[in-house]
Amino acid sequence: MLIVRSLLFNVAFYANLILWLIILIPGFLVPRRVFIGMVKLWGRTSLWLLRVIAGTHVEITGRDKIPPGGALVAAKHQSFLETFALVTIFDDPTYILKRELMWIPFFGWYLAKARCVPVNRKAGSMALVQMTARAKDEAEHGRQIIIFPEGTRRPPGAPPTYKYGVAHLYQNLGFPCIPVAMNSGLYWPRRRFIRRPGTVRIEVQDSIAPGLPREEFFKLVQERIEVASNRLLDEGRKELGLAPASSSEASLSKVS
Repeated sequence: MLIVRSLLFNVAFYANLILWLIILIPGFLVPRRVFIGMVKLWGRTSLWLLRVIAGTHVEITGRDKIPPGGALVAAKHQSFLETFALVTIFDDPTYILKRELMWIPFFGWYLAKARCVPVNRKAGSMALVQMTARAKDEAEHGRQIIIFPEGTRRPPGAPPTYKYGVAHLYQNLGFPCIPVAMNSGLYWPRRRFIRRPGTVRIEVQDSIAPGLPREEFFKLVQERIEVASNRLLDEGRKELGLAPASSSEASLSKVS
C-alpha cells in the first residue's frame, strides 16, 4: 500500500507541477508580489496532494517567531519538500540557489521572475560578493532570503556540513537570521520515490539578532538547527516505528 500511495502521489505531484508551469505563464505580466502569491498556491496544492494521497501531513510551528520585514532564513535541507513548503510560510520569500537552475526552460524563467539569488559556484570569492549584493538588495525590500546552509540535501541524522556562506550573509546583510529545523527526510527520503504517511514537522526557531561575531553566529545557528532537528527526528522515528539513532550516529550529528 505504501508503494501504491507513493506512486500515485508522485504522478499527481508532477502532473500538478506541469499544470502550474502552464498556469504561471501569465505571471510574467503581473507584479512580482502577485506572482509570488501564485507560487504559494502551487506550494499549498502540493502539500494538499501530499496529505490526501500519501497521508503525509506537514505541521508548521513557530510562525509567530518570524519578525516582520527582511530577514535571512537558514533552513535544514533533507528533502525536496521544503523547497516548496517554505514558500508558504514566509511573506515574501526568495531563495539562494545555484546559477544552473536558472537555465532550465520555464522553471528557470520563473526563478528569475521571483528574483531568486543565483550563485555562480565557479566564480570563487567573487560569487560571495555578487550573492551578498543581490541578497542585501532583496532583504532591504522586505524579503526573506532562504538559504540551505549545508548547500545540498542531507540524509536524516547525517553529520552536519555547514558552509560559511550563511555566516558571510549574516555578517553583511544586517538583518536577523531565522533558523528553521525539520524532520522531512524521514517522510520524503532523498533520491527515493517513497512518501511515508505521518507528520512532517517544520519548526521555526527564535531569530538571531544581527551583530554577533561571525564565529559566534556560525556556531549558534548550527546549534539551533541541529538540536531542534535531532529532537524532531527522534519524534518522527517514534511515530514511524523506526529504530532510534545509534549512539555513533547521534554523536556524529552533534555540533562541535
